[in-house]
This record gives sequence, C-alpha cells and structure tokens, in this order.
Amino acid sequence: LILPSVLFVQAFAQGSFPPEADAIGTTAIHKDSSVFSGWATTCIVTRGPQNILDPSLGLASSGVASNATGHSGQYGTVSLGDGGTALLTFYYPIVNGPGPDFAVFENAFNHYFLELAFVEVSSNGVDFVRFPSYSETPTNNQVGGFDQLDPTAIHNLAGKYKVNYGTPFDLEDLIDSTMIDVNNINYIRIIDVVGLINSQYTTYDVDGNMVND
Repeated sequence: LILPSVLFVQAFAQGSFPPEADAIGTTAIHKDSSVFSGWATTCIVTRGPQNILDPSLGLASSGVASNATGHSGQYGTVSLGDGGTALLTFYYPIVNGPGPDFAVFENAFNHYFLELAFVEVSSNGVDFVRFPSYSETPTNNQVGGFDQLDPTAIHNLAGKYKVNYGTPFDLEDLIDSTMIDVNNINYIRIIDVVGLINSQYTTYDVDGNMVND
C-alpha cells in the first residue's frame, strides 16, 4: 500500500501535559537511550476485534506476541485490536527509582496519529493497579481512524508518542496502592482504550472523562 505524502498543519490548543517527541518539554524517551537497562522478555497477547462495532471482521491479527519483547523496533509490531491486551514480564523486577521507571513504545508514524492504551502493573500477576490516566481530548465529536490527537491533552496513556519514542511511567504515581509492591513489579499489562465515545464500549480516564481516540 503506497500512500501519498500529505502535509498537515497542526492547530491544536495547548493542553496540560508535555508535548510531542522532539519538542521542548517532552518526556519522550528514545529507544536507544542509555537509561534503559532491560526489555520485556515474554508477552502474552489477548486479541480484540478489528472493529468492536463489527464483529464479523474478526480479531486483529497483525504480528505475533514475541514482537513486543526485546529492544523496541527489533522484531516489528503486534496489533491488540479494540480492547485487546498484552501482558509482559521481565528478567528482573521493575522498582520505583528516581523519575520514570519504565516506558511503553507504540508505532505511530508521526506525532499525532496516536493509538492509546491503559497501563497496569502487578507484583504477583493476579492483582493489577492501573496508572491514573488523563485525556483532555474533546468529546463533542468522535475521533476518526485517520484523525489526529494532541499529545499535550494526554497523560499516563501508552501511545502518546510516535514510533521510536517511549511513553514513560513513574511507579511513584502508585505509591499508595496496597495491592502491589512498587519495588517488585513483575508484570505490565497494556489494554487498548477502544476510544469510542457515547457507546457501550466507552472507556474513561481517572477523572471520568471519556477517552476519545
């Protein structure tokens, strides 16, 4: 599939959160940064449908689960589908150190065609705690498949940054949780947000806002 080159002029209002990768004030971390000490070693994917409103299309099928392991970009991608999940494990537990403790990578081809996901962590693989996510994307209209999102309206959702740049997560955000040990995180679960508004499949951020993507 060959797509024509298209020039997009951004006219986003400035949101409350850090901007896209390469911009001043971004929190994006490049995949080759020296801050990374390890990568996921196993991944189990539970596929969601290609289009949750049309089950006849079947489940997402692109890629294999092992593509989500190892250094970002080494093996390609894996599609979760609407509401699909990826459960990742690591050679060593992740601990709550200074600043961000891990990052999640997605494959958006530019700064604004973003696909978002909730992020949850667990110490024992049974009890998971979700990072408090925030979406300030307007919900008066549904974001379409080729519409764009403003990264400054998104926080603590995987997929905020384009390919090769990880979205960081800080376990300090979960320090008060009694269901996990923030110094012994062995599992990370990525859950596609679906992104529909005014639907039985709508998902919400920590403030009860609909997550529109």
